[in-house]
Amino acid sequence: MELAFSGEVWFWRGPAPYHFVTVPDEQSAAIEAASASVTYGWGMIPVTVRIGDTGWRTSLWPKDGRYVVPLRVAARRAEGIELGDRVDVRLTVDV
Repeated sequence: MELAFSGEVWFWRGPAPYHFVTVPDEQSAAIEAASASVTYGWGMIPVTVRIGDTGWRTSLWPKDGRYVVPLRVAARRAEGIELGDRVDVRLTVDV
């Protein structure tokens, strides 16, 4: 499954601080429909992410009925991504 969307970068300050982009409702619903066959537990969904010229493997996290994409520091630096930026995200759900 391949998905593309745009979203705003936000910061979560919890015990392990991280930057994220939230997957929109429509794409989250498509992921949820396929989740039973791809999750490895706790609702985590393995994906390959691409923003600009930078790609990496990670897992989507379920949050508030949608999914969020964690943004690695190296990817943010490579693409010049800052808090509040709107980014174009391409996801491939690993099956």
